Amino acid sequence: MNSPAEVARKLGSGLLSFPVTHFRDDLSFDEAAYRENLAWLARYPVAGLFAAGGTGEFFSLTADETDTVVRAALAEAPAGTPIIAPAGRGTAEAVEAARRAERAGAHGLLLFPPYLTETSQDGLAAHVRAVCAATDLGVIVYSRANAVYQPETVASLADSCPNLVGYKDGVGDIELMTRVHTLLGDRLTYIGGLPTAETFALPYLEMGVTTYSSALFNFLPQYALDFYDAVRAHDRAEVARRLAEFVLPYCDIRRRKGGYAVAIVKAGMRAVGRSAGPVRPPLTDLTEADYAELAALVEKVRG
Repeated sequence: MNSPAEVARKLGSGLLSFPVTHFRDDLSFDEAAYRENLAWLARYPVAGLFAAGGTGEFFSLTADETDTVVRAALAEAPAGTPIIAPAGRGTAEAVEAARRAERAGAHGLLLFPPYLTETSQDGLAAHVRAVCAATDLGVIVYSRANAVYQPETVASLADSCPNLVGYKDGVGDIELMTRVHTLLGDRLTYIGGLPTAETFALPYLEMGVTTYSSALFNFLPQYALDFYDAVRAHDRAEVARRLAEFVLPYCDIRRRKGGYAVAIVKAGMRAVGRSAGPVRPPLTDLTEADYAELAALVEKVRG
């Protein structure tokens, strides 16, 4: 994994996951628990891990905490597993995060949307170019929220930034995704990045999106891998069965409150006896009623 292109190819070859970040009851980072959980997840094959990503509550971590989480992931992940570090917020902070990730030994970078402010396509392009220029790591842009990259913007960036290697979609606009893929072809690796990406996995595969990030992998790793295998095999009946039995009811719970997309993953870990602690504000944990419903759902598919 010496080049951005090699890392990108690896990421596109299998299922991806975003490990949660473990917190103690006082909301401090629990590094020992985080490392132990990564060692457990290492029993299951994935094509890459995104440390301190969206599910890992990047938005609530300080720069020093992010660095610690990334270094812990690098220390515990199996050899040959790419560890992708986060960058985001304003351009200056994103540039510094890119540099810190490279110093830590990360294999790539996921560029999150800028914080709060509305953006133009020209502004987004300048933001990405600054980050790509600050590092030799391969950069994956995360298209969502206030950073929805239009096809022409992505094409221009791909021409001017050799280390731009990936496009992660968090919007779910099939026409936009089709236009990006048609325009860029195999220049980039494409990643499904919607909350509970399993719901879009089969139609996205038809467009050439060979991988996605699975939150379910955190607490049901074998189930997540089996779902991915069914998608790659175009086993529509099996995908539909798994959507009906678990994924869609899970999504029903996830939609009940803002921020549940992260909180429900930590609740799932609690349900399988691998608690990762609470989420940090402004997120809130599941209500006890919602947790009980999730736990029953998890128990059904765990067998």
